[in-house]
Amino acid sequence: MSTSDDAYVTDLALRAGRGDKAALTEFIRLTQDDVWRLLAHLAGPEHADDLTQETYLRVLGALPRFQGRSTARTWLLSLARRAWVDSVRRDSARPRAAASYEAAPTEDPSTWGDVIDARSLLDELPPERREALVLTQVLGYTYEEAAKIAGVRVGTIRSRVARARRDLVAGSN
Repeated sequence: MSTSDDAYVTDLALRAGRGDKAALTEFIRLTQDDVWRLLAHLAGPEHADDLTQETYLRVLGALPRFQGRSTARTWLLSLARRAWVDSVRRDSARPRAAASYEAAPTEDPSTWGDVIDARSLLDELPPERREALVLTQVLGYTYEEAAKIAGVRVGTIRSRVARARRDLVAGSN
């Protein structure tokens, strides 16, 4: 993800906000994978499709107000995060079935257990720590970008990542 890519995506969002349908189509095409990946890590792959759709429904309503104060990708991922938070709030009163994860096929089936174990460890983290860890360590956003997406200060992201790492080490023992 380069600065020029971010500038192009931001330009597309601004044009889409002014009614350019081709720009909207291209904006969605270029950002959909990022949104899905974030939501799959936060909510689980079984919920990512629905939350991605919810995010883009929000985007359609909010694009005319997007002014480019941050990159469109940062703005978009903050909307995805809010869709996830809202779904957690909605679902908190309902009992949840145990999540099951299918390991992605690899050359060596003996590594599938490691993928499932890593996902289980991530799922056990408190949501705010999981979010900070996924944004910075899995998706590769800087601490500054992750702070903008999460709507918190950079120091908060740093401490959440440090605590998540500590929790993961303690959980793997």
